[in-house]
Amino acid sequence: MKVFTKIIIFSIFISTFCEQNLLALEKIKIGLLAPLSGSSGYVGDSIVKSVKLAVNKINNPILEILPRDTKNNPIITLQAAKDLKAQGVKIIIGPIFNQNLIYLDELKDITFISLTNKTLQNPKNVISAGINSLSQLKAIIKFQEFHQLKKTIFLLPESHFENEIRKAIEETKIKIKKLHIYDSDPTKLTKKIEKITKYKERQLDLNNKIKKLKNSDNPNKEALIKILEKKDTFGKINFDSIIISDFDESLKSITTSLLYVDVYPEEIFFITLNQWFDSSLLVEKNLQPLYFPSIDLENYNKFSKKYYSQFKEYPNPLAIISYDVVGLIYFLISQNNFEIDNKLFVRKNKFKGKIGFFEIKKNKINHILNFYKIEDNKFKKIF
Repeated sequence: MKVFTKIIIFSIFISTFCEQNLLALEKIKIGLLAPLSGSSGYVGDSIVKSVKLAVNKINNPILEILPRDTKNNPIITLQAAKDLKAQGVKIIIGPIFNQNLIYLDELKDITFISLTNKTLQNPKNVISAGINSLSQLKAIIKFQEFHQLKKTIFLLPESHFENEIRKAIEETKIKIKKLHIYDSDPTKLTKKIEKITKYKERQLDLNNKIKKLKNSDNPNKEALIKILEKKDTFGKINFDSIIISDFDESLKSITTSLLYVDVYPEEIFFITLNQWFDSSLLVEKNLQPLYFPSIDLENYNKFSKKYYSQFKEYPNPLAIISYDVVGLIYFLISQNNFEIDNKLFVRKNKFKGKIGFFEIKKNKINHILNFYKIEDNKFKKIF
């Protein structure tokens, strides 16, 4: 017998079911753990506001959100979670950052839906809701197939995220020609890029080509030599695409290094990970076109406008995830007669929220991402 996955669309669900649940008597308390002070306080503030938007959309007084400040500290996070447990809370949204999860397995009867995109070695009672590497690589595989890319190399920085990427590569079986680990130090990075692209060899090939032309009887050799002398290298690159698993200035440093060694995005597909529609990339003409997986841009823009109209500021990217998490929790509770038990997140379902389609599997939320390219000062959807 085939089991068909049911797709639930939150916007339809919320408008259809909110009125019938107004009669429920007992409050459903949902905890919220976020940094509300300190250097990360602006992120926590954005999460709290997005959760408020979601609760207002649901418009059911049965739902009560109890925010607590983690101060981005794992010990304080545990203490705040214990306080929420004492108040009868069984589900907690958060914490946001992975380092604050380490002590939460002490509260085995509470389910935490963290906004982290890390999935390895998390406590068993934590569901990671961030845009994880597995979801991103699955979208990149689809893009590879779309363009029939056969020679993809993968650049992976030495970082705390390295093991996550390695595990995702293993699980997805993404086809890559070579995995290169690099040090983000600019001097070491440049040398690494030169080695990967065989820059020295291609420089030598250029010099040999010019010498050969000079000694030839080719009637057009002067014109050809002038063309070659404007180049730094000669010969084709031995890959057709490159996945750069980096962000912000580090991503720009790598693309700049690639340009330096005569590797151009017009000839080789430059692919990266979810950039959250970073507007600073729009003005980087030299690295375009640049391709990346991400959430639904149209919904993201609508959410941002709604958020701005309410709070006169734009949300942190993680805010849209927390918005969908509230809708997910409310739906699952309503389908369980407004009872919270340990089977609530076990049932396999596919959901559609503001962020796009996603599903819960093995204590993580996997997102079915879209694919975009940056070109002509725009984010353009591919699929």
